[in-house]
Amino acid sequence: MLAVLLSWSPPVHAVSNGLARTPPMGWNSWNQVRCYDLTEQVVRDAADALASTGMREAGYHYVVIDDCWQAPTRAADGSLRPDPVRFPGGIAALAEYVHDRGLLFGIYAVPGSRTCAMANDGYPATGIGSLGHERQDAGTFEDWDVDYLKYDWCNADTVDGLQPQAAFAKMRDELARLDRPIMYAISEYGLSRPWTWARPVANLWRTTFDLQPEWTSVRGVIDQQAAVAESSGLPGGWNDPDMLQIGNGTLTDAENRAHFSMWAILNAPLFAGTDPAKLGAGDLETLTNTEAIAVDRDFAVAQGRRLAVSGAGEVWGKPLSDGGFALVLLNTGNTLTSISASIPGIWAVRDLWLHKDVGTADGTVSATVAPHSATMLRLTDR
Repeated sequence: MLAVLLSWSPPVHAVSNGLARTPPMGWNSWNQVRCYDLTEQVVRDAADALASTGMREAGYHYVVIDDCWQAPTRAADGSLRPDPVRFPGGIAALAEYVHDRGLLFGIYAVPGSRTCAMANDGYPATGIGSLGHERQDAGTFEDWDVDYLKYDWCNADTVDGLQPQAAFAKMRDELARLDRPIMYAISEYGLSRPWTWARPVANLWRTTFDLQPEWTSVRGVIDQQAAVAESSGLPGGWNDPDMLQIGNGTLTDAENRAHFSMWAILNAPLFAGTDPAKLGAGDLETLTNTEAIAVDRDFAVAQGRRLAVSGAGEVWGKPLSDGGFALVLLNTGNTLTSISASIPGIWAVRDLWLHKDVGTADGTVSATVAPHSATMLRLTDR
């Protein structure tokens, strides 16, 4: 297994905007309020909560408004404008509010003519996509002091005849013209295998359709990541298995910890998608586990990789920059499962959910893992 962990190929260089040296972290509005409940106050409250709950100190720095912030039409000069009822103070003032709390501000747009909410939520808008307005919209985002752009595909191929790589590269080039650095996240759901072409285009790219707040969906997305892990590369560009669903739906505490453990071993972007002011103690503890977050932000050779599968037991691992390794022993099944990993050598072992050293391993690491749960370990050379 140790040889497998060291066998990854040299990475392809990432987009050259100097951003996302570690996977970005923050909050996104979509999983919490979706479309019509998105308001200026929701965003202000989220920023306040990130600052007051300890999430900001744990690394959650981006406050991103998703679809439905836009007025139904563009202004007379063709520029985007916010919905006047739900965002009466305007986007620039909202960005300033977020910045005043030591956070960064993000916004949503699309390369085609139709946003996802227009297609799926009946959002009553016309012409608010960036098609034909790429340079104008990039300039607007700069004027508003935006720090992060989520650029969402939304069937721009079938609706507008666009090709993903060219369409996403066009906005990359417009952002590159700006004086203000804006992190660039593209969401294409893995349809054209963006992990094979997006590294020179964007800072992060979705590898899957939307994650749902239930275990079957989390497990399915984890399975999908096994096939894309080898395409990880240098800091600056990250595979994105979608926003966190911790605090939502039917996920249990154990499932949430497994969810978070896997996103951390994958070097995934970590974006909370629930009301941070209403997080229960367990959910907040999971989201602010600084030892797990340190694994997510530690990039030595490549993102985590599935190393072994036996029934419902899976072993995922990756090298760490201190010469050690991180391992996740994942139980996807419904009964207690004993999971072992072969790691030649003698290692000091720390359990990152128990937050304590749990002994020494000589060639093998093992644990009995509860159903829908994970044990996350950090191995240090003795």
